Amino acid sequence: QVQLVESGGGSVPAGGSVRLSCAVSDHPYARICLAWFRQAQGKEREGVATIGHTGRTLYGDSVKGRFTISADNAKYTSHLEMNSLKPEDTGMYFCAAQGRLYCPLHPDTYNSWGQGTQVTVSS
Repeated sequence: QVQLVESGGGSVPAGGSVRLSCAVSDHPYARICLAWFRQAQGKEREGVATIGHTGRTLYGDSVKGRFTISADNAKYTSHLEMNSLKPEDTGMYFCAAQGRLYCPLHPDTYNSWGQGTQVTVSS
């Protein structure tokens, strides 16, 4: 499995911005999907954003227009830029990866996961 480590989480006020990072280990895939998911306490895991080997991105409806996913060309690093944060954005954010062509916004697609980084948005 690909090794992933998230960083950049913390407590921020509503309307603020946070940039999360995901360090990705060397991997054997010519085509790899990198993704971000989040999970609030007591709630099911929610897709946030994905990015494929071509740079194609996919966003969850709740974050579209506010969050931006990016990655380097080799897909060894992923970033999630989060703007206009809302209290409902609070949760544990996970970076995930999977070698494949298309990158769905569904957690079952991915078999490599980081430990998560907490983001708390206060009102």
